[in-house]
Amino acid sequence: MKLSKRLELVASFVPEGDRIADVGTDHGYIPIHLVETGLCPGAIAMDVGEGPLKRARDHIRARGLEDKIETRLCDGLSGLGPGDADTVVIAGMGGELLLRILEEGRHVWESIGHFVLSPQSDVEKVRRYLEAEGFLLLEEAMVLDEGKYYTVFLAGRGKEETGTYKRQSWYLYGKKLIEGKDQVLRSFLGKEGERLEKILQGLEGRDTAAAAAAREDIVKQLAMVREVQEDMGCDVKR
Repeated sequence: MKLSKRLELVASFVPEGDRIADVGTDHGYIPIHLVETGLCPGAIAMDVGEGPLKRARDHIRARGLEDKIETRLCDGLSGLGPGDADTVVIAGMGGELLLRILEEGRHVWESIGHFVLSPQSDVEKVRRYLEAEGFLLLEEAMVLDEGKYYTVFLAGRGKEETGTYKRQSWYLYGKKLIEGKDQVLRSFLGKEGERLEKILQGLEGRDTAAAAAAREDIVKQLAMVREVQEDMGCDVKR
């Protein structure tokens, strides 16, 4: 099964040999790919909607994988018990929803070896939550897929060392991505810098209090982008 670049990256983060639970499975593409390629011996495809789960069942049946991929209709991790899976995948949804699913799934935290997470928004909030709740960020990567940037995390239980996140920019853009000089992050920062500069240009000549406050906020964001670009050895426009 051919996956999108985003789903390929998500799937690549699943440790080989693990049985996975894919939350919000939709079409069931990730479980099917991992089982079909032999990377996972079995999987549970989970979704809160009967429609998406039916689509997943149809695809699983078409591939002849009913004996290896189970489907469960449930909200988040509510239908998963300790020992049911080795790795949990939560991808393709906003950060707030992802965090709600994690929070309400505390009953399986200690029994799951790895969590593969890909929030489509509020990435900084997800990083802060993982740190605060005793998750260790093991790996992180970005991908550009059909004009959109996505971040994928591999997390496990375990506290980060004190002082791991020393800068606001590390929460926002990812300490591991910055240290690894990730090429996709470089591209993202370039576009983000251009976007912020255009906003500043649009605020020129506006003397209202609201415009002044907006200008101050954008200047801070742009300074953070330039700081990270310098850390990564990029050519920085001043």
